[in-house]
Amino acid sequence: MTRVAVLGAKGRMGSESVRAINAADGLEVVAEIDLGDSLDLITAAGADVALDFTQPHVALDNVLWCIEHGVDVVVGTSGFDDDRIAAVRSALGDAPSTGVLIVPNFSIGAILMMRFAETAAPFFESIEVIEMHHPDKIDAPSGTAVRTAELMAAARAAAGSAPIPDATTTDPDGARGARVGDIPVHSVRARGFVASQEVLFGGAGEAFTIRHDSHDRTSFMPGVVAAVRGVGGRSGVTVGLDSVLGL
Repeated sequence: MTRVAVLGAKGRMGSESVRAINAADGLEVVAEIDLGDSLDLITAAGADVALDFTQPHVALDNVLWCIEHGVDVVVGTSGFDDDRIAAVRSALGDAPSTGVLIVPNFSIGAILMMRFAETAAPFFESIEVIEMHHPDKIDAPSGTAVRTAELMAAARAAAGSAPIPDATTTDPDGARGARVGDIPVHSVRARGFVASQEVLFGGAGEAFTIRHDSHDRTSFMPGVVAAVRGVGGRSGVTVGLDSVLGL
């Protein structure tokens, strides 16, 4: 039985994860930790794995605490950027014994969408990303959009693709979106969305679109369960669920 501590257990993703983990074979939530609770509850409960769904400004400290105490950790907190990942690698050192799995998106469909986008990226002249989330989301662009754009930019660089064409010279209001690499990323925050993303590809005489929609947070739970099961025995930092899923 794998014993799990959920951090941010009273939040939307945390509470859904508690239910999913307790319903899964071989997993048990032994600590539900939220604002004001001590992290010592993790070791007091004998947790093997910590699942973090807190906020970006505290998630790094939570991960560093888990590393110090030898607890494997899955990071589901959005906004866990490159600087935070670098800090985790530094804390783990050259011979890490703890596993840290950082997951920008737990949806199996979203992970496949990112893989398909990475594969398609070198074959099209133009690429843009549009991500759509509920207005309570605190970060933009989403971690999924950033990860998608990073994967596509790396695939294009490896293939020697030409720069994405864009004749825009005047954009005082940022209408062309943020840039991840050279790929424009646009964020929509509107009631009615949970998590959606479109990747738009364009070439001479054709357009190609990959879209994924999560309509309910239950769509993330198979990935959460897979991550909690898969982090054990993975020393060091792993970004994304791809290797856990065998992709």
